[in-house]
Amino acid sequence: MKQNKQRDGFMDVYLVGGAVRDELLGRPVTERDWVVTGATPQEMLSKGYEQVGKDFPVFLHPKTKEEYALARTERKSGSGYTGFVCYAAPDVTLEQDLIRRDLTVNAIARDKDGNLIDPYYGVKDIESRTLRHVSEAFSEDPLRVFRVARFAARYAYLGFTVADETASLMRSMADSGELAHLTAERVWKETIRALGEMNPEVYFQVLENAGALGFWFLELIPSRVNSDLRLQRAAAAQCSDDIRWALLFADVSPEQTEKLCERIKAPNKYTGLALLISRFSKNFTASNQAEDWLALCNQCDAWRKPERFTDFITACTLIAAPSETGSALATALNEAVSKAGKLSAKAFVEQGLRGPQIGEAMDQARMEIIAEYLN
Repeated sequence: MKQNKQRDGFMDVYLVGGAVRDELLGRPVTERDWVVTGATPQEMLSKGYEQVGKDFPVFLHPKTKEEYALARTERKSGSGYTGFVCYAAPDVTLEQDLIRRDLTVNAIARDKDGNLIDPYYGVKDIESRTLRHVSEAFSEDPLRVFRVARFAARYAYLGFTVADETASLMRSMADSGELAHLTAERVWKETIRALGEMNPEVYFQVLENAGALGFWFLELIPSRVNSDLRLQRAAAAQCSDDIRWALLFADVSPEQTEKLCERIKAPNKYTGLALLISRFSKNFTASNQAEDWLALCNQCDAWRKPERFTDFITACTLIAAPSETGSALATALNEAVSKAGKLSAKAFVEQGLRGPQIGEAMDQARMEIIAEYLN
């Protein structure tokens, strides 16, 4: 395609990446990134741009605050996703900048007149619904294995799949052991973003097909099929990402759950709910009596953390398969916990009860409230 340019005084400016991709797909564009060729950092600063990049020159537009990055090349210099030497200078071309990107669908540029610059056939891959790596340099950044899996989860509903040659390259990267050099924070960030997509199960499917679950998600491998179905239900119900994360651990032991959450540095909110599911989700059955529900509430610390218990109950209904009965049961339990959680020990002290008697009396009162709501 003809390479037209948006002139901004001394420099050539192109809209790149996700904004171009999503415009072509008819999806909402939430942020726009720009690449600048033919400019130096000093020239950008003289135009009022604010430099924010540490590893390479990235600037904020003085009015829109959108990111403008100088065109750059990268050379592998070490392990992991940080082991690169970047070169940004006026002689770096747009094509050289685009070739360092991960996928062809992310390597399309557009000028102000809407003309596309597509040297690596990203438009063709958008039309064929294919996620394909731009070049062999893809293998230099292990984080891209997780990024491709996340993109697959995001665009699965449009029919996108990973190209065979890209899947093969991802398997080679996983086999090399490079994924172990990633930081937990970066893997967690990709994972939690993927869990929020319309098809979160695809993220783990792609990683499994690439042999990439072994280091970070080893404990999830035996229960992959069941967790796929549960994630589909959670996405359909538009559940929060902490519930989606917890559903992965319904068939995982508490010890393994704790180990995985610690390895990936999952925040306490996510770890706590995952452990509840791992430990107690099998105790959630429609045949339970009031005393069973009381025991479960005590185990889950429902009285002090009713919001977390609500998430636990929601997750349990998804594990057992959503139904009108399950939904009604969940509603009854949540209402019972809300009411029973307001009971105060003070009232029982005023009745003359002491020590263990207070706890026993509160349990009895709570069980009666649960029975009332269940009936």
